[in-house]
Amino acid sequence: MSTAPPEVAATTASPAAPGRKVHPGLALAVLAGAQLMIVLDATIVNIALPDIREALGFSEASLTWVMNAYTLTFGGLLLLGGRLGDLVGRRKIFIYGLLVFTLASLLGGFAQNEATLLAARALQGVGGAMTAPAVLSLVTTTFKEGAERNKALGVYAAVSGMGAAVGLLAGGFLTEYANWRWVMFVNVPIGVALALAIPRVFPADVVVDSGRGLGRFDIPGAVTSTVGVSALVYGFIRAAEKSWTDSVTLTAFVLAAVFIAGFLAIELRTREPLLPLRLFLNKTRTGGYLVMMLAGAGMMSTFFFLTLFMQEDSLLDLSPVLAGTAYLPLTVGVITSAQITSRLITTKGPRPFLIVGPLIAGIGLLWLSFLETDSTYWTGILPGVLLMGMGMGAVFVSIMTTATAGIAPEDAGIGSAVLNVTQQIGGTIGLAVLATISTQALKDDLKDQVSKAGEVTPAVQAHAMTAGWTAAILAASIMLFASALIAFALVRIRREDVVVDPSAVTH
Repeated sequence: MSTAPPEVAATTASPAAPGRKVHPGLALAVLAGAQLMIVLDATIVNIALPDIREALGFSEASLTWVMNAYTLTFGGLLLLGGRLGDLVGRRKIFIYGLLVFTLASLLGGFAQNEATLLAARALQGVGGAMTAPAVLSLVTTTFKEGAERNKALGVYAAVSGMGAAVGLLAGGFLTEYANWRWVMFVNVPIGVALALAIPRVFPADVVVDSGRGLGRFDIPGAVTSTVGVSALVYGFIRAAEKSWTDSVTLTAFVLAAVFIAGFLAIELRTREPLLPLRLFLNKTRTGGYLVMMLAGAGMMSTFFFLTLFMQEDSLLDLSPVLAGTAYLPLTVGVITSAQITSRLITTKGPRPFLIVGPLIAGIGLLWLSFLETDSTYWTGILPGVLLMGMGMGAVFVSIMTTATAGIAPEDAGIGSAVLNVTQQIGGTIGLAVLATISTQALKDDLKDQVSKAGEVTPAVQAHAMTAGWTAAILAASIMLFASALIAFALVRIRREDVVVDPSAVTH
């Protein structure tokens, strides 16, 4: 996902200074372009994985690290990136993050071995963690509260929601008609163009920023949070690769618990915390974070299993281009739903959409969990991905106002980072858990089929793989339904809460 709906910033942040010279159309284009590049990079390499494995000699197990290296650094450094934006200035961190991301993409495109590609993907995660929290912070400080900001948020949500599908589509075309290396190279001209455009589109003298200098930076909190979150993410990745009782897996979880506990203790005592724990005192906001974690886990993980199903030789056997194109209905669903939700949210409030969105997406995943070896795209996949897109669009727009209502402007960057952390960790944990479910279901079905057929035939193998993937997708649908229940139980945001004067909103 991370994807990526996305990170959000405070919907109550102050608009740009009076008499601003920022052109709204250009500003939105730059911000949407940067967001799209960050989000789609979580999936653009998916369809290129078979070619990457063949070109660089990856094993089946190590191939997952092409995805995980990005997720690990992205998720582990988001809190740090968000607070850096608040302290140093979001505009500055935005530029630096884009340049780091662009350089990493260039190095990845030229990679000649596993280590170089994985290092480049990790560095992309660093750049993404710097860039992502700044993007929507600038959205909310550039556009006036009301119709102008709602329109910008609708575009942002649509871009965030469809980013994963666009990544799969772009990855398919680049892999089939150019080379797998272009899934990395494509970021270079875009990143350079955006970095050059930022100083012109967002002049320093008219952009509301929050840079206060590094004097108040919470270094102990930065170290403990980065190590703790990274260890947690790695533990789940390792569990999927090896087992939940593996010694390295258990060590990672112990380290995560120790460092996260240390981080919380530090944040409770420091005057300028990296993560203001007051963000979690609001039950509605905490509910929004939980919804994003579960929704991100279910939806982003489904892309992985469904893409494998569509490209497997003995199943649909779609080319990279066709596999990517197969997600176009999802993109249509996200865009349509996001625009409808952005128009209705100020009159209906975000809560109905935060409940109904996961339900619709969950029904789509439930449909996909019934795929069989002889399923077709039109009857087996199309209805599911369309429903999934419609649900995602509603979730991504409504989550922006729900999870950040009442956050002070000076916490806008870290508010963005927290929601993005929940999405990234949710996606990583979800994939690890669902990969374990998929593997076990595959083994059980293979054992059962072999006992009937007497040998492992291509048909038996295809049946077992399908059983594993659909078991994982079924579990993903349960995550979406659970997120709807959480939204129903915890979220109490009213229509008035998203349109009132920011000064009247308290923590």
